[in-house]
Amino acid sequence: MTTKLRIFLAVLAVALPLDQLTKWWINANLTINFSKITVIDGFFYITHVRNPGAAFGFLRDADPSWRIGFFIGVSVLASFLVLGFFRSIPEDDRYTATSLGLIFSGAVGNLIDRVRFHEVVDFLHFRLWQGYSWPDFNVADSCIVVGVGLLMLQMFWADPTQTDPTQADAT
Repeated sequence: MTTKLRIFLAVLAVALPLDQLTKWWINANLTINFSKITVIDGFFYITHVRNPGAAFGFLRDADPSWRIGFFIGVSVLASFLVLGFFRSIPEDDRYTATSLGLIFSGAVGNLIDRVRFHEVVDFLHFRLWQGYSWPDFNVADSCIVVGVGLLMLQMFWADPTQTDPTQADAT
């Protein structure tokens, strides 16, 4: 088994169950839209909301007859794109494998919700400045954001003069 595959699977083995276990706990212990656990008063709460849309409620009010299929299709497509990109990275690329493992875990975690509930279970709620509340999110969303952020950092840190060793001229 290659290094990149071991890392990808290890990230998947931690992130996806963590996402699903936290959502299971929320479903089992908190009433939708009514329960709230204060973690840091005035700043951080555990809630139970459902998001039929995408990030920031995008398309939440769209007709469910096409919205559900659309978001399931987008999630499946994104998962296949991540796997395709994963196949193209070098065998020892630990950083990209970690990033892609996080993104894939998040996409699959939210896909599971969309198939089961036709919406995503969100529960992390932050109040920021002047009472503004950031839209509730979940572990899968966090995995996607962290994974994309790591990929962006890697792009900024990449040495543009570095060449791909698999493309080196044999002299």
